[in-house]
Amino acid sequence: QVQLVESGGGLVQPGGSLTLSCAASGFSFSSYAMRWVRQAPGKGLEWVSDIASGGGSTTYADSVKGRFTISRDNAKNTLSLQMNSLKPEDTAVYYCAKPNYRGSSVYSTHGQGTQVTVSS
Repeated sequence: QVQLVESGGGLVQPGGSLTLSCAASGFSFSSYAMRWVRQAPGKGLEWVSDIASGGGSTTYADSVKGRFTISRDNAKNTLSLQMNSLKPEDTAVYYCAKPNYRGSSVYSTHGQGTQVTVSS
């Protein structure tokens, strides 16, 4: 059974930092690209970042480029998102997501999410 468990969210002041983690199980983690998405209050899901299965290729939404860093540890089946210079508009529930199958562009499997609130 595929499981994705996000953690690391919390309340942080503008300009602060947080690191989110996603513990993956139930599938061959190292064989899949992975993604972070977020959902702000009252809005739809927003793509944040992707990382290739081996970790050698990453992409970011313009809204987070230069501030967020996605990474993975395939030995520990863990996906991470380092978030720096946080802004109030980064407030959202953050989810890690898995593609439906290797190479799929559809990422419909995700965890329960972790809340990030950026506020003074």
